[in-house]
Amino acid sequence: MNQPATFTARPKQQLTLLDATCIIVGIVIGAGIYETTPLVAKSVTAPVWLILIWLLGGLLSLIGALCYTELVTRYPEEGGDYIFINKAYGRRMGFLFAWAGFWLVRPANIGAIAFIFAHYAQQIFPLQTGGHEFITYAIAAVILLTLINIIGVQSGKWTQNLLTAVKVLGLLIIISVGLLFTVPLELRAANYPSPRESNIYLAMILVLFTYGGWSNISYVAAEVIHPQKNILRSLIIGIVLITGIYVVINFAFLRTLGMDGMITSSSIASDMIRISFGGMGALFISLLICITCLGNINGMIFTEARIYYAMGQEHHLYRLLGTWNSRLDAPVWSLTFQAIITIVLIISLGTNGNTFERLVVFSAPLHWFFFLLVAIALFILRVKSDHTQSGFKVPWYPWLPVIFCLSTLFMLYASLSYAWSQRHPEVWGIVMIMILGILASFYDPPPKEK
Repeated sequence: MNQPATFTARPKQQLTLLDATCIIVGIVIGAGIYETTPLVAKSVTAPVWLILIWLLGGLLSLIGALCYTELVTRYPEEGGDYIFINKAYGRRMGFLFAWAGFWLVRPANIGAIAFIFAHYAQQIFPLQTGGHEFITYAIAAVILLTLINIIGVQSGKWTQNLLTAVKVLGLLIIISVGLLFTVPLELRAANYPSPRESNIYLAMILVLFTYGGWSNISYVAAEVIHPQKNILRSLIIGIVLITGIYVVINFAFLRTLGMDGMITSSSIASDMIRISFGGMGALFISLLICITCLGNINGMIFTEARIYYAMGQEHHLYRLLGTWNSRLDAPVWSLTFQAIITIVLIISLGTNGNTFERLVVFSAPLHWFFFLLVAIALFILRVKSDHTQSGFKVPWYPWLPVIFCLSTLFMLYASLSYAWSQRHPEVWGIVMIMILGILASFYDPPPKEK
């Protein structure tokens, strides 16, 4: 059926500026904006702080994007973070990053969004599967989108572009309804409790989580046409667009619900639309969130399988993942194993309560630890590299990279503190898997010459 896939088959440069921008927007803008907005509103004391904190999240993301652009344009290879860590800290640390991503971080992130999709899909088309409806929908989404990406880069990127366009259009509809068609709060009777005391640290954690995902463009750097200019352009355009959408949609929520209404809302977009359009409007929002989640999942599946491909190129234990199927033009084995591990996590954690939260907690500390290593890697690789090497260089060095490092360090501290306070039993599984990874890194010979 498939032409043999060997190390001689390589990714092709076929992602345009539009494709790269859609990947960024498609991954970042997700159900997070609907899930975290009420919690962010609860964590600040006034509307002005609500808007400012979303602007700050966009600014920090833009600073991080500039740092990433220097790394990506210096090493425009498939694998992103894995390549940077490998070159800065050595082959063993690169192995641990890939190990954590393969078994824990990436499948947990995909699974978490798949469960949000399942929650809203069940509202639109209820299933009766003996209490396992969410698991059924989550698994179906992972399998379907994995198969689309296995077919090849073209089907994966066009699916991503379509889903991104639909969900951005939907968000613009929500914004338009909130700003133009819904009666402002001051013209309606409102009886809500007062907001609780502020928690700026929690607000920043939630905001940066909602902005997360823009760095995934580095995983497909080898497939971007003219990466030296298009990666920077796609990151700037994508993050500016995302920031604008997040700020304006919060204005719309404030206009129609007010701070108190935002705080008490369990489905903030549905509550806003229901004011003018009733139950049919709420059903539309459920459909929009489903499409948004599918865009998130597809973007993660498309980009993150490239990490395992890069890992397989360097590490003998994962050699099978380092094959690129020349007929399908995709890392088929990476996509397949990524789906299998994600489904195992969905099944194992899906029977417990608060599945989304548990999957996020399951992966967050490791994610931010390695993200901090990437931030520090910029300084290390500047020292190691030839200063005459071409490529983008971060402006106002070293101050912008220092800000990037401090923000990632804060997120690492916050995620560790929260994980420790929850003490979920799966933390022992994380510890055991990472111990196995450390042992495996000492017994992993380099691959033979290609």
